[in-house]
Formats: sequence, C-alpha cells, structure tokens
Amino acid sequence: MSRIAERFRQLAASGRKALVPYVVAGDPDPAATVPLLHALVAAGADILELGVPFSDPMSEGPVIQKAHERSLARGTRLRAVLDMVREFRRDDADTPLLLMGYANPVEHMGYAAFADAAAAVGVDGLLTVDIPPEEVARVNRELTRVGMDNIFLVAPTTPEARLDLITREASGFIYYVSLKGVTGAGNLDVADVGSHLAAIRRHTPLPLCVGFGIKDAASAAAVAGSADGVVVGSALVDCYARAVEAGLDAEAARERVVALVAEIRSGIDAAVAA
Repeated sequence: MSRIAERFRQLAASGRKALVPYVVAGDPDPAATVPLLHALVAAGADILELGVPFSDPMSEGPVIQKAHERSLARGTRLRAVLDMVREFRRDDADTPLLLMGYANPVEHMGYAAFADAAAAVGVDGLLTVDIPPEEVARVNRELTRVGMDNIFLVAPTTPEARLDLITREASGFIYYVSLKGVTGAGNLDVADVGSHLAAIRRHTPLPLCVGFGIKDAASAAAVAGSADGVVVGSALVDCYARAVEAGLDAEAARERVVALVAEIRSGIDAAVAA
C-alpha cells in the first residue's frame, strides 16, 4: 500500500478528511521550502502537494504563475525540488508528498530516470497537468515500477468516456477541479461539486479531493461533507507572497501561512463533526 493510500485509510478509519496544501517549491526562496513543509504538517496537513516551477504554467492563475516565476528566478529546477524532498524526508518519513507540475521537466529528465530519482528521495506521487490519460501509459509504467501514484485531474466538463479512462489509469486519489478555468478563479457551487463527486464515485473507489476555489475555512468546510479531501493552493501562495511583500522575514511569513492552514483544518474538522 502506498503512503498516500495508507494516509487515506487512516483518515477514513478516524472519520476525518484530508487537508492537502499546495505550495510552489523554491518560492519565494529555495531555503524557505523545507521549513514551510514541516510547518504545514504541524498545522494539520495530511498530504503535501509541492509544485515544480515551470516557465509556462498554463493551468495556473496569476497568483501561482508569479510564484513559478519567482522560483525560477532563484534557480529552482526539478532536480533542486527533488533535493528539497530528500531534505524533508530526513525528519518526516510519514507524510505523503506528491509533485504537481508539467510534463516538460519530467520528459526532459526521462520517465525512468525521474521515477527512480523521485522514489529514491521519497516522492509518493505525481500529478502532471498536461499529460492526457490517452498518452500516460509510458510514464505510468515507470511510476508503477517504483511504487509511485499517478494523480489525475477531473473537471466538471470531463465526459464519461474520458472519466472511464482516467479512473483506470489513476491511483492514490482523484483531484476534482471544482471550477472551470485556472487556479484561484471563481466561486464554489457546493451542490454542483457534490453532484459531480457522486458521479465520479460510480467509476472509482479512489478517494476524491476537491481543489480550485478553496480559499478559507468556510469554503473548505463547504466541500468537506462530500469530498474525501480538500486541496488549497492559491490562497496559501498568495498569503505567503503578501507577507513577504510586506517586509516580513521568512519565519514571520511562514507563520501567516500556518495560521491560515490551521484555520482551514479547524473548518474541515468542524464540518465533518457537525
């Protein structure tokens, strides 16, 4: 059983829902990433989603696009991200961690070389935004070989036939995109989210996590009733960036993010207990 699957098993057994925070590796500074990851776990994160910076992050809204730009400007590349994971694992062998990014850096390294390197440092899964399920067989073969999960996005507009294909290829969990468009956009329609999750559950027993549009405790709590987990990204990245822009040092900026994560954790737990 993968570390991701085991974490969802533990959460289900205790009647809890997963909190999955997303941050961009190397933003605003490479030295800040590992301490931030540890702080997120201490604040209640169950699974960590670490963004690999890329020059053309087409699925991201302005907030995360700027984070990618800042990270790249500081020299962060895929191998540096893997080094960050290695450092994180020195003190945390339990928290599942997946990489989220785009195909180009993985393809440039080579699927087999990436899988070996990522598994060696303790990466548990990969979510590539722009590798369609019709073309995922090669990378999936390598991920499966080293015991890593392959996470897929499902959108409100995903047709049934494509959903069948995605759920056959996916492992770990399904990431449901609650809004049409890029990250950080729009407002949640909770009833619509619940309806789509119910439809997806007819295709797969995998846990379902909801992301895009989760901005605070209230929005996280609103979807926690129907989802197995909640992903929050743009709100955290924006919180961190604003703190740095306001002149706060790394520790103080991190505390701002931690406070928001703790608030969201409390909102999820309260909604589940209600």
